[in-house]
Amino acid sequence: MNTEQLKTYIRNVPDFPIKGIQFKDVTTLFKDAGILCELADMLYAAYRDKGITKVVGIESRGFIMGPLLAARLGAGFVPVRKPGRLPAAVFEETYQKEYGADSIQVHRDAIEAGETVLLHDDLLATGGTMSAAVSLIRKFNPAKIYVNFLIELEDLKGREAFSPDIRIDSIIKYPV
Repeated sequence: MNTEQLKTYIRNVPDFPIKGIQFKDVTTLFKDAGILCELADMLYAAYRDKGITKVVGIESRGFIMGPLLAARLGAGFVPVRKPGRLPAAVFEETYQKEYGADSIQVHRDAIEAGETVLLHDDLLATGGTMSAAVSLIRKFNPAKIYVNFLIELEDLKGREAFSPDIRIDSIIKYPV
């Protein structure tokens, strides 16, 4: 299946979570087993030879494909969560999103120095959430960081939030 076909399975939700936002709902991709497997295959093919040791999923939609990909790669899975949801000592980053401020956390013992890490989330818009996640992961001193999204809203220029040493990939691209 090509990316144009995948787009037909994504639901657009106007004015969510606030007026003026056109939300791209990826849960409609996941309800079909064939599409879910195809997405997992596409992600695996892109990263199978990169030496990934940890896949980091961003709450909450990064928790769907992230563990599937980690299992396929033979890597561990690390959740990045909103404050108050992780039970042990954490690192925290606060950042600006397109519709307000937010914070994310990761356990302080989640990743060892020198690991190769893939961060995964569903959508790249302005890059705020993932940029904060990259800052969190840098605290572990990884050997390499890769960043992946299912969807990228290209006109919002979210890639500009990242330094050139971060490889960013997305499967489906939309102009806004």
